[in-house]
Amino acid sequence: MMLKEYEERGDKVFLLRGIVEVRIPIKAYERLIKRKDKEYIISFGEPRKVLNHITKRELVFVTKESGIPLLGSSSFGLIDRGTNLIQVRPITGCNLRCIFCSVDEGKKSKTRATDYIVDPDYLVEVLKQVVEFKGEGVEVHIDGQGEPLLYPYMEDLLSKISKIKGVSIISMQTNGILLNESKISALEEYVTRFNLSLSSLDRDTASRLSGIKYPVERVTRNAEMIANSKADLLIAPVWVPGINDRDIEKIIEFALEINAGKRFPPLGIQKYIPYKYGRKLKKVMTFKEFYDRLRKWEEEYGVKLILKPEDFGMDKRSRIPHPIKKGEMHSGRIVANGRLFGERMVAVRDRVVTIRCDKRVGDHVKFRITADKDGIFYGEVV
Repeated sequence: MMLKEYEERGDKVFLLRGIVEVRIPIKAYERLIKRKDKEYIISFGEPRKVLNHITKRELVFVTKESGIPLLGSSSFGLIDRGTNLIQVRPITGCNLRCIFCSVDEGKKSKTRATDYIVDPDYLVEVLKQVVEFKGEGVEVHIDGQGEPLLYPYMEDLLSKISKIKGVSIISMQTNGILLNESKISALEEYVTRFNLSLSSLDRDTASRLSGIKYPVERVTRNAEMIANSKADLLIAPVWVPGINDRDIEKIIEFALEINAGKRFPPLGIQKYIPYKYGRKLKKVMTFKEFYDRLRKWEEEYGVKLILKPEDFGMDKRSRIPHPIKKGEMHSGRIVANGRLFGERMVAVRDRVVTIRCDKRVGDHVKFRITADKDGIFYGEVV
């Protein structure tokens, strides 16, 4: 076990694999250490707090034994949107605090209450079933509400996914900060395409957008290494009007200069869109303005910027059958706190349903399914 330990604010802190933080009050730790080894204390010592070391939020381990299904949530697990692409979300939490973040991620989030980390073997077990249902030519896309490379078991997960019959593409979303030459060398054995979030080549602008002191040189260097690796590179800037208007064209030139996009489009420019629980900015461009500018750049640079699913080999496929539907009444056990404050996760018929209530983990609740889009379920207590 990769372990670092230290004392902080009256707690004994154990840091495992750089992301899992276990806190035990020092007095309780001193009592336990006299008769138990450290591994026992980390696993069973009470009272303790298990936190995401980056965000300092409660961290829930999602394992087969936990009774938390991997289908039904947008926060973790697997998402099937009716195509040959399956989203795999192994972890939540982010090392950035982007001012345009659609899910209000990062250490200073005002809405996120809980983080999740999923056991890789559990993910692979369920993913195999989904791929078998979908058939050949499945793309597995590693993404999430945050930075996927915070996941401490990523190489192990990718190795196992690459062995699943029917998986033809493995793609990954990342901000690129945690990459380096050795990691890229290891991951290129499995990853077909990296979707790199890079929204400015100017250090000050990038820092303003990301909410941290942004390491532009490191990320651009990583981009060049990916472009020269076995993996493909797609640079995906978010265009935030009034802030990085001048940067998007420079990113287009950079992507073409380093020969991004060997097999897939080199760029996936995204329009800033304010979401209900995301971070809101005052200035928002219209879709007409956005696409008019993309068409102009397409002509000027001779590169495709208005993308369609077919550009990535995506096609429609039958959805995994849903055992629960909107309008139905169900009862189930609360298996975890929800992603947002006031939310709870309920397990029913091998699906997880997000509801709002003040009951505790372990309690049973009755609820009505209020939403089931893309197999992501929400309910209302009755």
